[in-house]
Amino acid sequence: MLMVLAAIFFVAAAAQPVPQAPLLVMISVDGLRPDYVTAADAHGAKIPNLRRFLKEGTYAEGVQGVIPTVTYPSHTTLVTGVWPAKHGILANTVFDPLQKNHEGWYWYAEAIRVPTLWDAAAQAGLQTASVQWPVTVGAHITWNIPEFWRAGTEEDAKLLRAVSTPGLLAEAEMEIGPFLGGIDASVEADERRARYAQWILEKKQPKLLLLHVIALDHVEHDTGPFSAQAIAILERLDAAIGRLRESAERLTPGAAYFAVVSDHGFTTADAQLNLFRAFQDARLFTVEKEKIVDWRAMPWVASASAAIVLREPGDTATLTEVRELLVRLASDPANGIDRILEADELHKRGGFPPAAFFVSPKPGWKMGTDLDGPLLAKTKRGGTHGELPDLPDLRASFFFAGPGIPRGRALGVIDMRDVAPTLAHAARLPFSSADGRNLLP
Repeated sequence: MLMVLAAIFFVAAAAQPVPQAPLLVMISVDGLRPDYVTAADAHGAKIPNLRRFLKEGTYAEGVQGVIPTVTYPSHTTLVTGVWPAKHGILANTVFDPLQKNHEGWYWYAEAIRVPTLWDAAAQAGLQTASVQWPVTVGAHITWNIPEFWRAGTEEDAKLLRAVSTPGLLAEAEMEIGPFLGGIDASVEADERRARYAQWILEKKQPKLLLLHVIALDHVEHDTGPFSAQAIAILERLDAAIGRLRESAERLTPGAAYFAVVSDHGFTTADAQLNLFRAFQDARLFTVEKEKIVDWRAMPWVASASAAIVLREPGDTATLTEVRELLVRLASDPANGIDRILEADELHKRGGFPPAAFFVSPKPGWKMGTDLDGPLLAKTKRGGTHGELPDLPDLRASFFFAGPGIPRGRALGVIDMRDVAPTLAHAARLPFSSADGRNLLP
């Protein structure tokens, strides 16, 4: 009898379905302020799929980001839960004072110094996918189409095939058409990227999928936040997000977690401060034949802000000279400087370990980079970001839904470092390296 009961128990246990691993999808809408969604009616935005999160999920009223509030360090914090000083991606572009790197960005995953969400998924034995996510060239992602470009020509397509998962682009192109990658910031390119993400989800069935779309950021730079052009693009992205969410929930019923995030908000600007002019006039660097040939101190511009790096960190004379120059510039309100952080405060807040200072302008201002340009200039009214993250207009977004996620819950203003551990906890991924915390049960 005992043997019969044991056999019955074994058969019954074998018949029980094995719980499927959760699916985690994170879409980053570059430059998405949370009030595009939380105040959609006020802006005339028809975005039903994004607005679903307000009733069906949990969301932040704002995400306070990192120093600087630009794309690449922010996206790396979103997948690591630590500040840039710790994960190693300090800006969009690498510091290149002699202009030898041809405007090279932090494209390469080997520069990330801490574990990522895709590392956690791999540790759990799960397949992963990424489409156009920053800092993923060479990442250990199963199905990977990195964000990468070089010349901005048709040759970049060959480069992208070389750094993507072998054969992935060719296989998907047969059904979808050519991938529109690199620096193509059109909404049509974003819609194509979303189709690739949906195709990978359905054909390859990874358990972690990352997607980065960039058209909203591009048009905001040109026309400012909440322009008619920005709203029109967001409405098209909303439809693509809805299609991707439908696929996720159909493929993994009862176990699909879906997050929409962003890297920074946006503010308007129509004035420009060019620190390169001031530093050149102060003979802190030398230009010959329109090229920098020598330097003692140099601005490292990150959109609307700039870190200041000394060639010799122990050069106290140059440090004093730069401090006096910055104080003099900041003392004149016409120059548009809001705050200057000294190294100790800057590093305490996780930004730019090599820098001696950080210059953040007032709202309405951005930074110039032209070696021959004037100190001050009026510009076409548009949008910008990069300033210190405590500026409310620069708060990023976090919307999250899935099984067990509280419905209709507003989290207030959260720290960007909390996003990765919160998502990892929901998707049951091992992730103890973050400095942020899980915000949900």
